[in-house]
Amino acid sequence: MGLAALGFAGAGIGIGLIFSKMIESVARQPAAEGKLGKYVWIGFALVETTALYGLVVAFIIMGSR
Repeated sequence: MGLAALGFAGAGIGIGLIFSKMIESVARQPAAEGKLGKYVWIGFALVETTALYGLVVAFIIMGSR
């Protein structure tokens, strides 16, 4: 179960990077906020999906024992 939790650590790092770069980009060019917003949420969803896959794998491993 412990190794399956690494998916959550990776997702947390990925989400942090996505939103920190969005804030940095908007600080440099505020007019781009509307264009970046939808791409940030798509990236967030994709990264969060990997965490959910990790959760599914953890439950499968726990159920097989």
